[in-house]
Amino acid sequence: MKEGRKGMERSVDDRYTQWKSLVPVLYDWLANHNLVWPSLSCRWGPQLEQATYKNRQRLYLSEQTDGSVPNTLVIANCEVVKPRVAAAEHISQFNEEARSPFVKKFKTIIHPGEVNRIRELPQNSKIVATHTDSPDVLIWDVEAQPNRHAVLGAADSRPDLILTGHQDNAEFALAMCPTEPYVLSGVVLWSVQDHVSALAAEPGSAKSTASGGANSKNASKSGGNGDKPLESPSIGARGKYLGHEDTVEDVQFCPSSAQEFCSVGDDSCLILWDARSGSTPAVKVEKAHNADIHCVDWNPHDVNLILTGSADNSIHMFDRRKLTSDGVGSPIHKFEGHSAAVLCVQWSPDKSSVFGSSAEDGILNIWDHEKIGEKQDYGELKVPNYPPGLFFRHAGHRDKVVDFHWNASDPWTIVSVSDDGESTGGGGTLQIWRMIDLIYRPEEEVLAELDKFKSHIFGCDKSC
Repeated sequence: MKEGRKGMERSVDDRYTQWKSLVPVLYDWLANHNLVWPSLSCRWGPQLEQATYKNRQRLYLSEQTDGSVPNTLVIANCEVVKPRVAAAEHISQFNEEARSPFVKKFKTIIHPGEVNRIRELPQNSKIVATHTDSPDVLIWDVEAQPNRHAVLGAADSRPDLILTGHQDNAEFALAMCPTEPYVLSGVVLWSVQDHVSALAAEPGSAKSTASGGANSKNASKSGGNGDKPLESPSIGARGKYLGHEDTVEDVQFCPSSAQEFCSVGDDSCLILWDARSGSTPAVKVEKAHNADIHCVDWNPHDVNLILTGSADNSIHMFDRRKLTSDGVGSPIHKFEGHSAAVLCVQWSPDKSSVFGSSAEDGILNIWDHEKIGEKQDYGELKVPNYPPGLFFRHAGHRDKVVDFHWNASDPWTIVSVSDDGESTGGGGTLQIWRMIDLIYRPEEEVLAELDKFKSHIFGCDKSC
């Protein structure tokens, strides 16, 4: 077993070394940040400032500690270098064991319990929801929250709102609605309209405590610190939706409707729901995969397309028009480019046919389903036989990539986080990266640019 593990570590190291040698060729920009503690989630917040060569933007992370200091929700400021600015030789010269100068901690919130997932409210990305190891979902106005010093024995920060309604711990399945201030956790739905409008209007004011309406009351419990009551307001669920027979792993709203959403779970089911027609499934696909389903995403540009990622190492793409209420429905395509369980899938905010997937194999793949079936002519070049639709593999992480997030303000920039602390001498790795645009731009555009470059080179040769 030890020999096998050593061989595996060698192959990971070899893959990483090869990847690092290709960074100047494949990437427009890359920042590598060694974390003190593992982060199970990473999300982009609002853009703060635009400058000539870079933009400043909020980044939300977590710190999952060993108990010697409290768990935290971290608000960082990130300097995002603009496209075609970074010099190729500079982006590959990073130390894996160092912090990045592009990522600076701005604020620390002491979180009641672990931070298992972070999601920002699309209408106001200063409002975030977190999942912890308790039945409650916590809502934070991150700008109004005071900065805290995370030391052993420090009191938890006070959430701006607590969402109650789960019977058991709600650990991972969490989504925010793009059209209304709704929150979905497991398959429990809340509307936080009154609270959110109060928080947005007067951050940090007492008004937020009193604005909950009939469903609000003062909470008497915190996530993971029962002996210290919180004075946060709480709100009960608007609806609970029953249909899964095992743990719900992920949920997602329909991009065009606050009343429609989907969920996946350890029962291998994909379920579509419509809150207008009751609390039972609108469509239930019984065997969407051959194993637990870890993640789901709904295409923001084409609301008929839904992605699922599973412990069977594959991603399935479903067309909801081809699903029926009796549970019949096959994926319109299966993407097989990972060698371990898929943990996260997400559609690109920029191009409707592009999505990313990350897995326990340490790889983050970028796919374009429109490229399926395209014949590539590489001439005499020997090119590996990649799975249909796969056009980029980010191999900068040495262990499972637990989360990633496309940047809507800078669409081809991605933040990804991995649990590879053992190999990097820290708590895991955060990477912010953008592939070179020659990879994803239209072929005719790229060839025209390369032709200009070729003419320039030959012109220089003649004049020398």
